[in-house]
Amino acid sequence: MSDPRLERFTRNESDVAFKRRVQLVWEYLDIQDGDRVLDCGCGRGFYLKVLSELTHAALHGIDRDEKALAFACRELADREVLLVRGDIHRLPYATESFDKVILSEVLEHLADDHQGLGEVWRVLRPGGTVTVTVPHRRYPFCYDPLNSVLEKLSISPIRHGTFAGVWTHHQRLYLLGELQALLEEVGFEVVDTRQFTHHCFPFTHLIVYGLGKPALERDLLPGALSRAAHRFRSDENPGSMWNPVNLAIYLFNLIDRMNDNEAGKRTYINVGAKAVKPGRL
Repeated sequence: MSDPRLERFTRNESDVAFKRRVQLVWEYLDIQDGDRVLDCGCGRGFYLKVLSELTHAALHGIDRDEKALAFACRELADREVLLVRGDIHRLPYATESFDKVILSEVLEHLADDHQGLGEVWRVLRPGGTVTVTVPHRRYPFCYDPLNSVLEKLSISPIRHGTFAGVWTHHQRLYLLGELQALLEEVGFEVVDTRQFTHHCFPFTHLIVYGLGKPALERDLLPGALSRAAHRFRSDENPGSMWNPVNLAIYLFNLIDRMNDNEAGKRTYINVGAKAVKPGRL
């Protein structure tokens, strides 16, 4: 069951897989007042923005991407969020510093995912929770048809550029069992796992990230289209169906409704896991 409080923040979201990741991360975190939360690989700060409005947690974010972090600093300038530029392989935090850690769409980028996850283990307090999402190795054909065909032909996937798709800057994709095994190797106890988002509009990744995101970042869209497409500007979108972006999002959401009953499918866009560091302080 989705949390209606999150709908306000994801009204502009055309990537239905991202919308479902937001719901899963929120559910798995189960944040309590006073929790110290780290968004590890926070990017532009979307999760931190949501959490700063819906919780009374002490929020921290870290990312190595200078450009993304600069955007997060501007977006969160009026909020009590501490942002740091750094590397997950050498987190600049004391051991057992956090109650909860978000690790969403990060592990697939790391040269050494075991080492990166080990650092998350170190900074979590005993009894603390990590919420992980990664891209699924068996992704739907519609999400990224080009790479799907290349892989079936035993050709290396496209990892860079407009047509990179689900493999964009990724070292690997994961099966559910592989993610669970990795978490357990580091020492976590896996509490729950999910495979999610099977149905999607054809070429979703290309439309959203290959074409839409660069257009937004380069200010190529007119004001009304930009406000409707921008992940961080949902409050500025009146929702008019005369706006072609809103029409497209409506269509994407119609298809996404089929994912409310997606158990037993063979392909998914994401794998998610909730894991706990054993012990108590």
